[in-house]
Amino acid sequence: MRHIFRTLTTLSLAMCTALPALGADAPPAAATPTQHVSWSRAANIYEVNVRQYTPEGTFKAFAQHLPRLKKMGVDILWLMPIQPIGAKNRKGTLGSYYAVRDYTAINPEFGTLDDFKALVKEAHGLGMHVIIDWVANHTAFDNPWTREHGDWYLKNDKGEIYPVTYTDGAEPEYWTDVTGLDYRQPGLWQGMTDAMLYWVRETDIDGFRCDVAGKVPTPFWEQARAALDRVKPVFMLAEADKPDLHERAFDMTYGWDTKDLFKAVARGQADARALADFVAHPPKAFPPGAYRMRFTSNHDENSWVGSDVELYGPAFKAMAVLAATLPGMPLIYGGQEAGLDKRLQFFEKDPIAWKDYAYAPFYTDLLALKHANPALWNGQYGGPVQVLATGNDKVFAFRRTLDGNSVRVTVNVSNAPQRYTLPGTQAQTLGAWDYRIDAPRRR
Repeated sequence: MRHIFRTLTTLSLAMCTALPALGADAPPAAATPTQHVSWSRAANIYEVNVRQYTPEGTFKAFAQHLPRLKKMGVDILWLMPIQPIGAKNRKGTLGSYYAVRDYTAINPEFGTLDDFKALVKEAHGLGMHVIIDWVANHTAFDNPWTREHGDWYLKNDKGEIYPVTYTDGAEPEYWTDVTGLDYRQPGLWQGMTDAMLYWVRETDIDGFRCDVAGKVPTPFWEQARAALDRVKPVFMLAEADKPDLHERAFDMTYGWDTKDLFKAVARGQADARALADFVAHPPKAFPPGAYRMRFTSNHDENSWVGSDVELYGPAFKAMAVLAATLPGMPLIYGGQEAGLDKRLQFFEKDPIAWKDYAYAPFYTDLLALKHANPALWNGQYGGPVQVLATGNDKVFAFRRTLDGNSVRVTVNVSNAPQRYTLPGTQAQTLGAWDYRIDAPRRR
């Protein structure tokens, strides 16, 4: 069996090992946690690639899926960039969504501004919230700002704008279709903030996912967040994992640490010991209340690294269970509920094959589990995680508890059946990549 939900009234504290809770290396508890919008506390997030979501690739066509997503339990819709794409130096036929030609316009491929407003209104009517992708680090070469505000751009030795170039990683990156913005220029701060405010005021969106947020000065994000919150309280996700971004700018950052760990486990390169070590010794110390986004895939992973079949194979559901139950907010990349088994092309039209939504019941159960159990909620609103001894390095088990609500998760992190014993229980067996979740019965 792939998912088992059993009724438990209590779980003994004696079942916990001596390992500290996830986040034990974080700043002292005396620090004041960031207060998040109330609707985010038990929420999940779902990424929408509008171009590939339907054959039409429009807001109107995507809107037809909203009732289905509501039924599945989706809370926050993150739409990849919706602005027009640059034509100059464009990659492929359709270009990258992240080469923004106009910050306050709609990509005509997707529809009109009224179409987008209608989508947001319908999502709100169903109790969901909408955030849009925001690219503040760079623009397309033919963005009007390159002509009207040339001083807002980084220049080479010849005084020319040039492609975004990063040489500080393992391999140099040359983003030839975009040019970088210069945040030493005060005028840029106001121009970028005004553009963000436009979407909140004009379309009533609920926040932003901010692309390469760590490359933009944190003080910019802090002042932008303050300005946005004066219009309405917003939710902010950073494509970054810098702890200081949580202090006054962002609600959530990327959990790249667990994403890489999940892939290693699926490949047989790590086991329960690595997962337990992550719980005991997180790679970075984040402020109290920081949301971390847990995921198995997103648009970058899918297009550039591999499909779920390539990355996880038969381990996929087991890793998705960990992403949904370890501390953090789970992300679903649109199409995963259909068993997305291919890499979606990034610069061309390549629609998702929805087939029979084979994984929708699986995700429906996981999202309902999170909603119903405060122990699994996000940030300071959820319970700490305690690793449980299993007597088997191929079986990872943990328990989260908050105010009497307890959830226990046990996962076979190998491709063979495994016997294990939790403290105070008899020996049990889990099949290859199988799992069980013990939680209070839903009312």
